[in-house]
Amino acid sequence: MTQAGVAGGSSVLADWISLGVLASSVPRDVVDEAVAATGKGARRAGGKLPPHVVVYLVMALALFADEDYEEVGARLTQALRGWGSWEQDWEVPTSGGITQARQRLGPEPMAEVFARVAVPVAGLDTAGAFLGGWRLMSVDGMEWDVPDTAANRAAFGSKAGPAGPAAFPGVRVVTISECGSHAAVAAALGPVAGGKGSGEQALARKLYPDLEEDWLLIADRNFYSWAGWRAAAGTGAALLWRVRSNVSLPVLEPLPDGSWRSVLIRPRIDPRAAARADLLAAAGRGEDLDEDQARYVRAIEYQVPDRDGNGTGERIILITTITDWRAAPAAGLARAYHQRWEHEGGNAQLKTYLRGPGRVLRSQSPAMAGQEIWGYLLTHYAISALACAAATAAGIDPDRVKFKRTVRIIRRAVGPAFPP
Repeated sequence: MTQAGVAGGSSVLADWISLGVLASSVPRDVVDEAVAATGKGARRAGGKLPPHVVVYLVMALALFADEDYEEVGARLTQALRGWGSWEQDWEVPTSGGITQARQRLGPEPMAEVFARVAVPVAGLDTAGAFLGGWRLMSVDGMEWDVPDTAANRAAFGSKAGPAGPAAFPGVRVVTISECGSHAAVAAALGPVAGGKGSGEQALARKLYPDLEEDWLLIADRNFYSWAGWRAAAGTGAALLWRVRSNVSLPVLEPLPDGSWRSVLIRPRIDPRAAARADLLAAAGRGEDLDEDQARYVRAIEYQVPDRDGNGTGERIILITTITDWRAAPAAGLARAYHQRWEHEGGNAQLKTYLRGPGRVLRSQSPAMAGQEIWGYLLTHYAISALACAAATAAGIDPDRVKFKRTVRIIRRAVGPAFPP
C-alpha cells in the first residue's frame, strides 16, 4: 500500500466522522426503543438528563476516560446544543446530577442497545473478513478492574494470587467479535471469582445461541469443552477451535490435505466401556451418530516453529465442523485460526486506548460497573464500525487504520460523534 493509499484512507475516515457515522451506529430511535423495552423511560417531562441522553453520556464517559463527570457533561452539552437537542434554559449537569441520572438508567438499557445495534460490519470486499463463504468470528475473554468497594467486592470477588486476593474486584467479559473489523457483536458479563457459571466457558455458552450459520467461529483451547462444542455446533455455525493435546481424536480417515476425519466422544463415557468401542466402530463405518454422545469433526495438526524463541516450536491441534476438506483445505483453516489474534487486538483497543492502561473503572456499585462496561462496548463497536467502513472504502485492511489515531480524531470531533 502506497503512502497515498494510506492517506486516502485517513481522508475518508475524517469525512465519515464529519457525517456523523459514529452516531449512526447507535441511532436515537434504537436507544428510545431499548429504554422503553427495559422500562426505564423518563419519569417526568422536561428533565435535562432524559434516559436517551444518559445513554449517550455513558458512551461519552468511555470516550473521555481521562475526564471527570462535569467535563464530559460539558462536552456532551456542547454537542447537544449544536444538534438542537439541548434547551437554552438548561444548565450543564453537575457531577451529582450525572451520578443520579446514571443510577436511574441502570445497566439494562445499555445492554439492550448493544444487543440491538451490534452486528457484523465487514463487507464481502473487506480484507481479512471471510474464508470462502464464512464470516470469520472469534470468541475471547478479558477482565476489568472495578473500584474496591464493599458492594463491588461482594458482587464480583477478586482473583487470588500467590500473595493473596488481587487489589481490585474484577468483572469478566466474554465477547464474540468479527475478526475483520474487531467489532464485538455479542457479550456476556460475570464476576471474576463467582464460582460455577462465571468462567469463560460458561459465559461463552450464553452467547452461542446468537451464532449465525454463515459464521466460522474461532476459539482458543481454553474454550473447548464437550458441552461448549455441542452447544455451538448445534446452532449450525461452522466452528474452528483449538484443543489441548489430551483430547482424543482417533484417525477415522486420512485426508489429502493432511487433515483427518475424526470423532469427539462425550467424555463421561468411560474409555474402557463397550459403549465407547461401539461408538468408535460406528464412526469408522460412517454411520449416523447420536449427537448427544458423539460428533464427527475434522482435525488438523501443525507446528508453529520457535514461537517463544526457545527453539522448540509450538504444536497446534484444531478441530472443525467443516468435514469436507475441499470446502476449506487445512492450510487455509490454519491461516484463519491465527485471525483469532485480531480479537486480542480488539480487547487491547478497549482496555488500553479507550479505558487507558491499568485504569480502574469509575463505578462504585455493581450495577453502574455493568452500565459502564456496556458503554465501553458500544463506543468501541461504533469506532470499529467506522474504521472498517473507512478502510473498506479505501481498499485497505482495517488493521491499517490505527485505532489510537481514530480515537484522537473522534475526540476532536465529538460534536458530530454523539448527536441524540
